[in-house]
Amino acid sequence: MPFTDLLTETRAEHSIPIEVMPAGILERGDTLSATEQAWVRASGFNGAPGTMVMLPDAGGQPARILIGADDAMPQANDPWWLAGAAEGLPAGDYHLATVLPEDVRSAGSIGWCLAQYRFDLYKSKDGTRKGPRRLHVTAGERTAALNRAEAVALTRDLVNTPTEHMGPAQLQSAVETLAADHDADVQVIAGDNLLDSGFPLIHAVGRAAAADRTPRLIELTWGRADAPKLALVGKGVCFDTGGLNLKPGRSMALMKKDMGGAAHALGLASLIMAEKLDIRLHLLIPAVENAVSGNAFRPGDILASRKGLSVEIGNTDAEGRLILADALTFACEGTPDLLIDFATLTGAARVALGPDLPATFTDDESLWHGLEAAAQGTGDPLWRLPMWAPYESDFASDVADMNNISEGGFAGAIIAALFLKAFVTPTVPWTHLDVFAWRPAAKPGRPKGGAAQGVLAAFETIKTRLLSDD
Repeated sequence: MPFTDLLTETRAEHSIPIEVMPAGILERGDTLSATEQAWVRASGFNGAPGTMVMLPDAGGQPARILIGADDAMPQANDPWWLAGAAEGLPAGDYHLATVLPEDVRSAGSIGWCLAQYRFDLYKSKDGTRKGPRRLHVTAGERTAALNRAEAVALTRDLVNTPTEHMGPAQLQSAVETLAADHDADVQVIAGDNLLDSGFPLIHAVGRAAAADRTPRLIELTWGRADAPKLALVGKGVCFDTGGLNLKPGRSMALMKKDMGGAAHALGLASLIMAEKLDIRLHLLIPAVENAVSGNAFRPGDILASRKGLSVEIGNTDAEGRLILADALTFACEGTPDLLIDFATLTGAARVALGPDLPATFTDDESLWHGLEAAAQGTGDPLWRLPMWAPYESDFASDVADMNNISEGGFAGAIIAALFLKAFVTPTVPWTHLDVFAWRPAAKPGRPKGGAAQGVLAAFETIKTRLLSDD
């Protein structure tokens, strides 16, 4: 259902109040009647965060909703504090009766929407879907929450869509649809034209795919030409077999999400344009399918790059960094004021940090401090890993300028980030986010499946860094 149906500026006549009740509710005799205290006691509700109880009226219908919270109130950096309630409540109209700061209410509105997100495009019947739970909000809260929720939902939708319906051409269509919505320009370089235009690594990785899945570089531009310049790059490997270094079946099962970096970049771009930030946006998505056929690139091949560096292929399953290399080189040619890339790049990042924490790399201390503050402020966590320069020698090659992998298995996420760094102009402020783009288990507002990680934190960083007067 559209998120616009879930937040309303007009309070319904029979809107049900939601009240925040921290721990110790049964000791607060002035807030509950004796009957309500008995109901709360019987339900086991104690005000713990994430818990909820519905208090009925004389006719057995919900009259008040009590939800638990930390300390005296929820926190502004927790967008999920209302999500559990939104998932558990029956269809109807609700409003927050507890006086809360605007930023707390706004954060809760995002979670309220996303708790009702479903990816059920392929289900003929979904008996679990409820009617809408509508929340009364102010106009400002509504706009901000809808823009953010829709950016996250777009990211999730793209990741969740199976490769059959989300190949390079469909990813291009998604960019073109977004561009049409916001009056942006799109240019696409596809197939052998990539060679003529100077993107040999993107071509090499994607050339083995079927004729209707040719590799391409998708470019979107938007905003005033003389505004602060932001470049976004997203890894768009629409499916990764591993190439000739074929993945085992178990490792291939989730490879529809290997375009998760592109999904993140596109979700972030949608939020930037919806919020009409005064920036010049340059979005680049190298879109390929890493397939196996007679013309697939091989281990031992030496490939040219747009940067002019030659790359020996140590493993065809380290293909994401190759397509990003050409895209990052091109992004830097525009001398952006900020460059951000998103990529589902390494299993090593997941081993180190698990599924929830995107490994974040940058040598720019002020940029990291901005990202860290934004991550904490939005409840959209990031974790910095070092760009450890001594490891650069680990991907040296005897026959080319560099190898696309290291000889050993250590520090895989750092090695990949250092490889990308070789293609970024040193004077360009740059951060690389190695995201998982997937939630293996559901939490309130965050169903199992495609996940948006770092999108909201990156958005706030962009506003602060490129648009702040300080």
